[in-house]
Amino acid sequence: MHKRRQQITELVNTRGRIELQQLATHFNVSVQTIRTDVRVLAQQGLILRNHGEVLPFPHRENISYDQRRIRNAGGKRRIGSLCAQWLNGYQTLFLGTGSTVAELSAQLGALKGLQILTNNLHAARLLCGHPDCALTIAGGRVRQRDQDVIGGDALRFFQRYQADIAITSVGAMDDGGRLYDYNDDEVMAREAMLEQSRFHILLIDSSKFGTHAPCSAGRLEQYDLVVSDTPLPPRLHAGLKASGRNTLC
Repeated sequence: MHKRRQQITELVNTRGRIELQQLATHFNVSVQTIRTDVRVLAQQGLILRNHGEVLPFPHRENISYDQRRIRNAGGKRRIGSLCAQWLNGYQTLFLGTGSTVAELSAQLGALKGLQILTNNLHAARLLCGHPDCALTIAGGRVRQRDQDVIGGDALRFFQRYQADIAITSVGAMDDGGRLYDYNDDEVMAREAMLEQSRFHILLIDSSKFGTHAPCSAGRLEQYDLVVSDTPLPPRLHAGLKASGRNTLC
């Protein structure tokens, strides 16, 4: 994707509603150039345009993997880097679905002796080039749009193993720290990962803060470590600290 258009998408999804003139000023280009960018992005379903302004696309279902990958891409890279630096070699890891987890997988190359089990085919593809990683992937029906395996196939896969650490992401988090996702199949696979691991890490970028999705997926306090690109809301951070949980941002 054109670099400026990717930056427009990230900006709109991070800040919300923005006028075209503000975007033109921000990128030091003409309003007509911004109109062209916005028209292309709207046709791709990445943003909405409305009478001289743009706004995030309202989602009843989660957007496609390719759309999620560029949404707050810089924040996801930061999360991946922070988590990779925190991890050690010679660990067994469960990796869940999502673009943030895939970003982490691209940054694990320095860690030796990893054993990784995942239902995330994007992560698996990136890990195929890892110099010292034993990789096992879930079998079963592939969700082609997102290139992952969820539902009963993933549930049974994770139930067969034990891991030192489960690393997951979620679709949304409300202001009270309740977590959500877009379908029960994703929640089911994640619950199996948490049950079969000793330490739980949540990767959550700031575009998920203060949002909702249809399916309940637990609470922030279920995770031993929460990694985000910006600080959590103060009340949530204080609650985690009081319960002995840690955060990285």
